Amino acid sequence: MEKYILSLYREIKLIAALSKKRIGITSIYFGGGSPALAIDHLPEIMARIDKSFNISGNIGIELHPRDINKDLIKNLKSIGFDMISIGVQSFQEKCLNALGREDIDSIEKMRIAAEGGFKVIDIDLIFGIPGQTSEDITRDFGIAEKNGATQISIYPFIEFSYSNLKSGPAGQDIKKIMLEDLIDISQRKDFKRTSVWTFSKEGHGTYSSITRDNYIGFGPGAASLTKNIFKINTFSVNEYIKCLSEEKLPTALTLRFDKRRRTLYWLFWSAYNLHLNRTSFRDMFNEELDSFFGFEIFLGKKLNLIKEEKEGYKVTFKGAQLYHLIEQVYTHQYIDKTWKIASGDPWPKKIILY
Repeated sequence: MEKYILSLYREIKLIAALSKKRIGITSIYFGGGSPALAIDHLPEIMARIDKSFNISGNIGIELHPRDINKDLIKNLKSIGFDMISIGVQSFQEKCLNALGREDIDSIEKMRIAAEGGFKVIDIDLIFGIPGQTSEDITRDFGIAEKNGATQISIYPFIEFSYSNLKSGPAGQDIKKIMLEDLIDISQRKDFKRTSVWTFSKEGHGTYSSITRDNYIGFGPGAASLTKNIFKINTFSVNEYIKCLSEEKLPTALTLRFDKRRRTLYWLFWSAYNLHLNRTSFRDMFNEELDSFFGFEIFLGKKLNLIKEEKEGYKVTFKGAQLYHLIEQVYTHQYIDKTWKIASGDPWPKKIILY
């Protein structure tokens, strides 16, 4: 742990030194597993980031239910965290067993978290688990809402090639019914659908770690996105430490964008958020959305996948259903393949996604 934390400090310093001026950071997210295991180091990590970057906006953290206690919540608040995401996955014992997860009293953990007064409490759930019914997943939604969730992120169960689960996910027809039932209960509970798989309570903020135009990732396996490149650090903790001990960046893979590919990346994640914003596109690419993607927008409107609104376009229910299917293919094609190869080889020469 100590070697890893020192390497993290070095990476923060090296990345900050690449820019001639202090980079503005509009949100911070600690994720991947359970960063609460390094709770004693989090104040210093935050101090190092604050020293190197101009920070504004929210600070969020991903938590495993087993790590939540009153002292942890108190410490997170004192450090400055105002958004938390808890990986509950399900409140049903049979669903947790199917996922190979231990059965923890997640309701009690949620109550402890709710006492912290965070701006956003996001609860991660999964639908399409073997043996799960629509009644199970809608019951989970209700339990999360009742016990303090201000946002509920519900992801379809996707089986990765390197997982060791006994049963595969439910079929797409069953997932479709479950998703429709989730949309129905979210509306009855005064939650707004803020992305394909996320529902947020009216009047509260939203929590997201992936739908950013640009971001910097620190640590093994972390990804970074700029206007021109997408890069991933080595997945090996030992290689990460070795690399930074030599004052070298731990980049394992780099994808260089041409303009068309970069705008398509923007389009993909904007669609995930269910909105295509003209101003955001113009600020990012110095182009007009309606001109640059004229044919795609025409086709999307014709097929009732998007609907024009004041700021740009809104993804329709039909469009969101199609995206739900596409995103699962993307996850298999990109995440599954990349994680499997990068976990076995700390410095892969290349990964061919398609």
